[in-house]
Amino acid sequence: MMHAMLLLLSAVVSGLPVAAEHVLPAGVEVVLDLPPGPDNPRNSEGDFIALKDGRILFVYTHFTGAGGDHDAAFLAGRYSSDGGRTSTTEDTVVVPNEGGMNVMSVSLLRLKSGAVALFYLRKNAEDDCMPVMRVSTDEGATWSEPRLCVESPVGYYVVNNDRVVMLESGRLLIPAARHALKGERMRAHGALVCFLSDDDGATWRASETVLEEKDVVLQEPGVVELRDGRLMMFIRASGGVQYQSFSTDGGNTWSPVEPTTLKSPLSPASIERIPKTGDLLLVWNNHEGVTRDRQKLRTPCTAAISKDDGKTWEQVRNIAADPNGWYCYTAIEFAGDGVLLGQCAGDSRKNGLSRTWVLRFDVDWLNGN
Repeated sequence: MMHAMLLLLSAVVSGLPVAAEHVLPAGVEVVLDLPPGPDNPRNSEGDFIALKDGRILFVYTHFTGAGGDHDAAFLAGRYSSDGGRTSTTEDTVVVPNEGGMNVMSVSLLRLKSGAVALFYLRKNAEDDCMPVMRVSTDEGATWSEPRLCVESPVGYYVVNNDRVVMLESGRLLIPAARHALKGERMRAHGALVCFLSDDDGATWRASETVLEEKDVVLQEPGVVELRDGRLMMFIRASGGVQYQSFSTDGGNTWSPVEPTTLKSPLSPASIERIPKTGDLLLVWNNHEGVTRDRQKLRTPCTAAISKDDGKTWEQVRNIAADPNGWYCYTAIEFAGDGVLLGQCAGDSRKNGLSRTWVLRFDVDWLNGN
């Protein structure tokens, strides 16, 4: 009861709608809350990196002035010294706004060299949004100058937060959706392409396969490596389900897209492997049984695990299910026996992307323990 009362009090203070449905299940807690505020109408799209001194750095997009996708923003950081249970209370500016519009959509990972890589989108115009990379050799205290991961063609590329991966081979892979080339009008249908690097990001090349569909809107792909060495691409798509594609050559060529059984709105999913168990963790908006009038909403936020590399999913559990919630753009980090989820968690009646929170729960919670 005290846990529920504290959650409700937090909701009142931070402006979340107070509803019984917003109370999180036992074992799940909000450990960092980043609501909008004066001159800061939106906080969204973050990712985590574990530093060598034991701290965890969470970098997210801090908007200023207005809260649309094209409005001004910089990359801000918060640090945790206790596995994500608490975090610093003030922003550290990680990357100032160097784009004509903004910088956003962070991915963080550790390179083969031991350096930390920071990937993000530098958005200059509605036909110029390009992934760039910075490197830190001092655990994020300073960063190199940015360099483009896509030299040409210039266009509008969407790469979600927490999407850049390193394969077992050491190859870096950026899954992207191109929505316009320079001089073109932006379109909803994305052309899905992966950018690959075998030298820690010094040089990049595009995948041979570009995935496009006329009758299905494809957007915001993600990639996870399977036990047999194949890659599975999971894809935000229209039609009421997530889509997928597979690669047997490290992301250079891909199979034709196909629908999965994962019912969802036009909203991205996130999948990562759980170090403790080897199972896959899926977080998405589960729309199994959702009524027609709610099929566009990004609620609930649901977790499931797969013991067979994505063929089937079990232990389906709602993490948050406020009927007015807007849960999406989830970053996943494993800290010891804990799981951290950084995600947009706004109110669909306002700007659903305006608020970010970090949730924490034990890995065993996924199995109902």
